[in-house]
Amino acid sequence: MTDHNIAPHASDIEPLLIQLNIDPAAVRQDLLWLALVDISSSPTDNNEKLEFLGDAALRLAAAEFLMEAYPDMALGDMSAVRSQIVSDRVLATLAKEYHLSRYLVLSRSAAGDKAGSASRLADAFEALLGALYLSAGNLSLIRPWLDPHFARLTHTLRTDPARQNYKAALQELTQSRYKSLPTYEVTEISQTHGDEERFAAQAWFQQRLWGEGKGRSMKMAQQAAAKEAFGKLKQSFEETDRNGNS
Repeated sequence: MTDHNIAPHASDIEPLLIQLNIDPAAVRQDLLWLALVDISSSPTDNNEKLEFLGDAALRLAAAEFLMEAYPDMALGDMSAVRSQIVSDRVLATLAKEYHLSRYLVLSRSAAGDKAGSASRLADAFEALLGALYLSAGNLSLIRPWLDPHFARLTHTLRTDPARQNYKAALQELTQSRYKSLPTYEVTEISQTHGDEERFAAQAWFQQRLWGEGKGRSMKMAQQAAAKEAFGKLKQSFEETDRNGNS
């Protein structure tokens, strides 16, 4: 990782752009440098705002990819998949794949903080996307190299539905609409280890039961309940909107 007093030079960053198959001339170097400056290194000139923009660009890129590649995918499934393929865990993994840590500008204390490394990498990855988005004014510098990752991750999730995150999708739905979160109640209904219906879960929102599900673990039961609740709540919101506009 770069010393906290030294900003990355254009020639130092160029290998990263080559990895991404991006023409260095297409990227604003000032933004690219800023994207790689962690807040621990500078409280004023850092990548926080680019990270904010990059988060939005990432979610838009993922939404566009899913709608284009899977036009028949149900909205609930699409939301669940997107929440996974843009998660901090995935971003940190991709950042490591592109050796982003080589280019980060950190304070010495942050450089020694191994526990926070994944979070900083995920933040820097989003900041990089923010810099690329501002450089092009669109997603043209992002999707060509990011889509293959989306495709691989989505295929994995669709072949293993238990990994889809309906809890995150439901939370996003209720937060965006009412700034409120669902709650869950879980009951162990079997003592048999490995029983596919060992746990039963209920998903509640605004004191109303919206979904129920079972699973061999508490997490899987909650995901099943969240999937049912997402579908019912989405339909309810759409009906409310139609009645309100009629």
